[in-house]
Order: sequence, then C-alpha cells, then structure tokens
Amino acid sequence: MAFRRLMGRWPTGVSVVTTREGERDYGLTVNAFLSVSLTPPTILVSLGHEADSAEPLRRAGRFAVNVLAHDQRAVSERFARAVPPEEKFRGLPVHRGRSGLALLDGAIATLEATVAKAVEAGDHTLFLGTVDRLDLGADSTPLLFLRGQYAEASGPELLRLPKSRP
Repeated sequence: MAFRRLMGRWPTGVSVVTTREGERDYGLTVNAFLSVSLTPPTILVSLGHEADSAEPLRRAGRFAVNVLAHDQRAVSERFARAVPPEEKFRGLPVHRGRSGLALLDGAIATLEATVAKAVEAGDHTLFLGTVDRLDLGADSTPLLFLRGQYAEASGPELLRLPKSRP
C-alpha cells in the first residue's frame, strides 16, 4: 500500500503503551505517540481497533507510555506480537508507577496519563491523555523506526539508519 510505504519514510521513536484493567496488564508497541500540548501537558497515542490493549485502555481510562532505548529492540518486538497479554510481560523487569501501571525498566522516559478524550479515526482510536506523572529514566539514545526497520542514534552527531529498501 503506497500510503503505508510513504509513512514508513517518516522516522519515529518506538514506545510501548501499557494499561491495567483489574489485575491484568496490557501492552502494545506503538510509534504513533506525540506531544499535543505543553499546558496542560497532553499526549496522544493511536491504537488500532484490533489491538488487544485498545478496549482495556478505554475502560481503564489511563495509560503509560514507555519510550524505548536503543538496546530495547527485543522489548519492542515482544510487545508487537499477537500473543496473550500475560506472555508479553512474563519475565520482563517492570516497576509500578503511582497509578499502578507497568513501567518498563530501562526505558529512557515514561509518562503516566489519564484519558481526556478518545477519538475514532478510521481503523484506529486516538487517545488524548493528560500527563499525570513523568520520569526521564535512563540517559540513553532512543530506539528508532524507519522504512519498516529499526535504527539507532549513535550519539548526538550521528544517526545510523538502515539501507533504503525499494
């Protein structure tokens, strides 16, 4: 699909969105995460309707965004798989935020947010969240995604990208 290929040319960071409903954690790798407002601090994440995290997030009314470090590719791949939620978290080092949400150890930043609004947009739901808490986490370079591949920044002066694909 041409639109998907075009959007693949836009480099993004990689994050894992988590939520908790009852005693069950849910999580999903997303690159559709952005800042919407500084006052009040507001963020947006976009989840496909088919994502197993979308409805629990809507019902819970809260979520966390874990911005992944360059060495967390395996974490990104784990949360991108279509497996039961408990399998995504099995054996993974996490700690709990003030809201009780799972925050991934090693993330370069985490944000905890309360859903302010959910907007249906095609095959996705856009969740606008008011930031309740943030943590800068480890001082490391981010995990990046471009043209369907992972990339990494190697310090502030050099960005290492995958070779272009046709």
